[in-house]
Amino acid sequence: MAHPVLFTICAFFMLLLILGWVGYRLIYKPGRFMRQLGNPVITTDSERLMDAGGEAKSGTLVTFLQGLGSRVPSSEGEVANLKADLTRGGFRSDSALPVFYGLRIVVTLLMLVLCVMLLARMPDNPVMKLGLMASGIGAGWILPRFFLEKKVAKRQEVLRLSLPDALDLMVVSIEAGLGLDQAIQHVARELYGSHPELSDEMSLVSLEMRHGKRRSEALRNFAERTGEAELRKLVAILVQNDRFGTSMGESLRTHSDFLRVRRRQEAEERAGKVGVKLVFPIFFFILPSMLIVAAGPGLLQVFKYLFPMMKTME
Repeated sequence: MAHPVLFTICAFFMLLLILGWVGYRLIYKPGRFMRQLGNPVITTDSERLMDAGGEAKSGTLVTFLQGLGSRVPSSEGEVANLKADLTRGGFRSDSALPVFYGLRIVVTLLMLVLCVMLLARMPDNPVMKLGLMASGIGAGWILPRFFLEKKVAKRQEVLRLSLPDALDLMVVSIEAGLGLDQAIQHVARELYGSHPELSDEMSLVSLEMRHGKRRSEALRNFAERTGEAELRKLVAILVQNDRFGTSMGESLRTHSDFLRVRRRQEAEERAGKVGVKLVFPIFFFILPSMLIVAAGPGLLQVFKYLFPMMKTME
C-alpha cells in the first residue's frame, strides 16, 4: 500500500504546482501589472458611461477569459466585424473582444465535454459519434455570437423606440435658444432616467465634440456605433441642416412625427399578423382538446353500445 499512497501524494503536489503556475501566469501577473499602472484618469461622464455600458470589473473570471481569448488567431475583417457588433451591443471596453473569444473557447469546451458524456449512450456508430462531436463543437462556437446578435437587435430596438422622446426634447431645447451641441448634452442628461441607452450614446457624442472632433464626425460615429437605421437618418438630417443652415427644429419635429407614425403602423402590422400566427396553436393544441370534450362522450357511448350490438348481430 505504500507505493500507491506515495504515487497519489506526488501526483497531488504536481497538480498543485501546475495549477499554481497557470494561475500566476494568467491571473496574478496581469493583475499585478494593471495595479502598478494605477487607476485611469477619467471624468465623471466617462465613468458613468463605462458603468452604463455593461463593462464588468476586472475580476478573476474576466482576466482568465481575456488571457485565454487574446491567444486566439483571427483575421482583421473578422475582428473589425466583431468589434462593431460588440460596440453596438453596448460593450465598449478594449478587453471586450478577447473576453468574447475566451467565452467562445470555454463554451466550446463545455459542449465538447457534454458530447463526450453523451457518447456512452449512443449506438456504436462512428459516423453518428463524429457528427455529434462536430455538432457540439460548432454549436459551442456559434452560440456566443448568436446571443450577441440577439442583444444587438434588442438594444437597437430600445434605441429606436426611445428616439421620438429624445427628438421632442431636442426640439424644445433648440427652440428655447440652445445650440445643437448644448441641446444634445441637455437631452442626454435629461433622458438618463427614462432611456439610459440613448442617453449614453448621446453623452458619447457630446464628449467627442468636447474633445475636439468635428460635429459631423461625432454624429457619424454615433450612427456607426449604434448601427440603427433610424439613427442614421437622424444623423443625416442633422448634418444636412448644419451644412445648409436650414431650420433644425422643424426638421426634427417632422422626423419625430414620422417615427411615431411608423411605430403605430408597425404595431398595426403586428396586430394583423396575430390571426395568422394563431392558426397553428389553435389547430394543434386547442382544437384537439375541444374535439375530446365535445365528441368524447358520444364516442364512448358508441364503443359501449354499438360495437357489442354489431357483434351480437353477426
